[in-house]
Amino acid sequence: MKQRLPLGRVAVIGHDLLMVLLAWLGLVLLRYASLDQPLPAHGFLAETFIVAGLQLLVFWRMGLYRGLWRFASLPDLKNILISSLLGGALIALVLFLFLDRADGVPRLALLLYPPTLVLLLGGPRLLYRAWKNGQSLRLAGGQGERLLVLGVGPTAESLIRDLQRSERFHVVGLLDDDQSLQGAKIQGVPVLGRLDDLAEIAEETAATRVAIALGGEQSEALGRIAAQCERLRLRFCRMPAPEELLDGQTVHAALKDVAIEDLLGRDPVLPDWPAIRASLQGRTVLITGAGGSIGAELSRQCVGLGVARLVVLERSELALHQLQLECRERFPSAEVVFQLGDCGDATLLRRLLNQWRPEEVFHAAAYKQVPLLEAQPREAIRNNLLATDVLVRESVAAGVGTFVLISTDKAVNAVNMLGASKRLAELACQAAVQGTGTRLVTVRFGNVLDSAGSVVPLFREQIRRGGPVTVTHPDVTRYFMTIPEACQLILQATTLREASGIFTLDMGRPVPIRLLAEQMVRLAGFTPYHEIDICYTGLRPGEKLHEELFHADETYVQTIHPKIFQAEPRGVDLDGFLEQLRLLRLAVQSDDEVRIREVISEAIPEFKPITARTTGGFKPQVIRGGLAS
Repeated sequence: MKQRLPLGRVAVIGHDLLMVLLAWLGLVLLRYASLDQPLPAHGFLAETFIVAGLQLLVFWRMGLYRGLWRFASLPDLKNILISSLLGGALIALVLFLFLDRADGVPRLALLLYPPTLVLLLGGPRLLYRAWKNGQSLRLAGGQGERLLVLGVGPTAESLIRDLQRSERFHVVGLLDDDQSLQGAKIQGVPVLGRLDDLAEIAEETAATRVAIALGGEQSEALGRIAAQCERLRLRFCRMPAPEELLDGQTVHAALKDVAIEDLLGRDPVLPDWPAIRASLQGRTVLITGAGGSIGAELSRQCVGLGVARLVVLERSELALHQLQLECRERFPSAEVVFQLGDCGDATLLRRLLNQWRPEEVFHAAAYKQVPLLEAQPREAIRNNLLATDVLVRESVAAGVGTFVLISTDKAVNAVNMLGASKRLAELACQAAVQGTGTRLVTVRFGNVLDSAGSVVPLFREQIRRGGPVTVTHPDVTRYFMTIPEACQLILQATTLREASGIFTLDMGRPVPIRLLAEQMVRLAGFTPYHEIDICYTGLRPGEKLHEELFHADETYVQTIHPKIFQAEPRGVDLDGFLEQLRLLRLAVQSDDEVRIREVISEAIPEFKPITARTTGGFKPQVIRGGLAS
């Protein structure tokens, strides 16, 4: 379906057509009047049609109607000058070639036509701009930071309405890709153009800041906008989500800097909070690894959602102490039991489970650093597999209703010790709950932004030191989620009371780590490859280029939550696995790493270690100024 030209654009074309006719006919008439000669009988009708048609064609091809002449500037006047000169030359050529060498057309009129047209086109534009600027200054009182809003919708409208009561910002215009909105006004603020017009309109309006209020379908544009703002030296911020405003802040006070999680190319996954609250309220919950990034956030959310009692288990004394201080400050009335200890200690677990009788256990404790675990397979198996086996068996014996295992996408087609140990932990849990009343929920994560040991804190520290930012490989990609999203996925999965299996989040497209590094450099106010170098170091032991969320033999379906998928575990010989688990326990006790690797390969047929693999000829390099060195 063809889009109609906005009325404002039609009016501009009509104005320019009138100016072309005025310039041409005026010059011809003046020339004949100065010579005291009568105008030819044909009155230059054909010539006038040719002049108008050719000149408007040149204007259109030169892009004169892609901009907004209400904010005419020197680049616009330059474009008008070039268009007038080209139009004049084209008109003279056509008249001489096709109308008997332009018989009767005054040569002086042809010569004066371009500069006259420049004056007639540029004058009204500059006058209109001066009038609009004066009007804006009167409305704003000459105060406030000049702000452009990207996006037109309820979010943008509420922002403008609130900012009109503020002396801190003055909204000078809106940008949106909806063609039907061009020239419209929202709360008295005009829609000045499309998102791609940001550079021109920011210069024309003298804007110093951009507020991003895009809808969900436009969220993928954030990275592009951030890069453009960085090039233009514009500060940029975003409108907070509605749930971020529940603390009662006014909208303009809550304008937030764009964070790295805003640039994932997808909207945050919103949980079903009423269902989660109903699932947890009044229950006793045990969380292992409660001092880690995921465990601590899980603890906060569980307490905030009204669990009757929270039991947290953590072997790091400092991490447990910090969590204790935070919980007592933020949730002074909550009943929280802080237990220092190892989740593989059967005696401790038996006491905790029998004393507090938790209905749900969230197992977040794990080693997770890929290169480190590659060199220490014994510790990977001891902590990630054997401790999990102890915990799940004690939980089943204590009658726990739901056991939640927090796994990883690296368990799919595992190629490293982290993935292998977590895949074996999934099998151990399947074997332990088989034929019991305990429901097993396995949640697989992608990479969690800003978690301890993740690339985001590393990149942030490298940028703080002035670079270089180290990326393993220019083509490496990962699925990313935020810490709150990861914990909400865990809690959402537990609300599906009749469902068990493997759950994962729809995390959109995998994100290139190179792009993540570039965006973090931009968010820090620097230009990647120029002010901050990016260094490609080559894949580390155990790393692969791309991760997967499900195995080919795991058929997955969408749950009642549109962004969460569930898969049934693959059929495996659990009795045979129990024998391999026994052999692994013996190999750990005898500290036999060779035997550990052999049994892992037997237990996971698809396991293909890549420790000794090369990076396919890729050589480490530093990129400076966009060039490899």
